[in-house]
Amino acid sequence: MTAAIDDNSPFAATTLVIDSATDACSVALFAGARLVAGDYRVLGRGHAEALVPMIAALPAKGRADRIAVALGPGSFTGVRVGLAAARALALAWSAQLVGYPTLALVAAMARDAEGDQSVGVAMTGGHGEWFIEGFAPSGRTSRPLASLRPADAALATVEQIVAGNQAETLVAARGSGRALPLWPDARAFMLLPPAALMAETHPLYGRAPDARLPSGAA
Repeated sequence: MTAAIDDNSPFAATTLVIDSATDACSVALFAGARLVAGDYRVLGRGHAEALVPMIAALPAKGRADRIAVALGPGSFTGVRVGLAAARALALAWSAQLVGYPTLALVAAMARDAEGDQSVGVAMTGGHGEWFIEGFAPSGRTSRPLASLRPADAALATVEQIVAGNQAETLVAARGSGRALPLWPDARAFMLLPPAALMAETHPLYGRAPDARLPSGAA
């Protein structure tokens, strides 16, 4: 597990947020905790073509002291596109680079809508599975990230409030609860608890890789 950034210092003077880990693609520019500008689109595909123009359309072409990027889990391509852009811009601008888990942002958006309550998140994964995770009212993980078949995901998700693009389907399958159909949105970045920010920006895939080394390979 990557280490969270543990500091109580004020927010960086400016922060560019990049979130392209799911079908939704969004960017946001903050001055302190104030949203200056942002863009949000549900693309499905085409993140690589859309992301850089979205950043360039922000004031000052998005230039910031800090860059925050979604680490996933989500689309393999979407996660890599966001990370590549964030790393390149951080290097060019000598900016601080931090990451955050995609599902943590969805949970933060749900708590903002419903109050500080426990939230389960259910998002589309790979191979017909869903990414699920539970979050306490504080925003910290209460049930670890897992990639499960929908029926198993419905059994494992115990929170009354379920957020994410698979929330409605999960609540219907379970027969109880309140669904908040949400995609992650970079413009909601400041809702994240500080502990969700990570100094190590490695992708969070949510499931074991499909590729396997040949038997007997080192």
